[in-house]
Amino acid sequence: MIESIHGILEACRADQAIIRAGGFSIRVFAPTSTLQRLNETGMEVTLHTHFHVREDGMSLYGFFAEEERDAFEQLISISGVGPKVALELLSVMDARTLFKAIADEDQQKLALAPGVGKRLAARLVLELKGKLPALAALGGGPGGYTSGKAQSEVLEALMGLGYSAAEAQAALGKIPQDQGLTLEQQITFALRSFANR
Repeated sequence: MIESIHGILEACRADQAIIRAGGFSIRVFAPTSTLQRLNETGMEVTLHTHFHVREDGMSLYGFFAEEERDAFEQLISISGVGPKVALELLSVMDARTLFKAIADEDQQKLALAPGVGKRLAARLVLELKGKLPALAALGGGPGGYTSGKAQSEVLEALMGLGYSAAEAQAALGKIPQDQGLTLEQQITFALRSFANR
């Protein structure tokens, strides 16, 4: 219904952005990965959106990348996955990583998201595995992301040290991808990124 929103960022909160568009200030819920890119009040932004209607209200969800919006829509089509859980999944991993985890049947990685236990992770794999776009069609994904098992292990290590899933994912995005770092070196690099904030 509402394909995208284009306007001026008025505020950015823990799980939402307030965007002024056409004389209205609109609340747009978004994953952490999108909110981290909205770093300056007054900046011009465009988000791909999903308009969600329920009996008790209407909400607008926004995503920096179109494939994240598509992943969100696939997730909420599954029984037991509401918008909140879908946003948690896309806050812990980008769409490409999510699709790869499902294709690889990596239930452990899916269960890193708050609200996703082993049972729901298994259902995600079962119901989405045959419906995913080809990973090649998504391009290379964000630069600086480690991949596969190493990414999952770095996330687990950081969360084990007390960092939130969102903080761990943000630190993960700062790890150089092309330097052949060992797991220990990746974790050390991520921890240094917290010290430099």
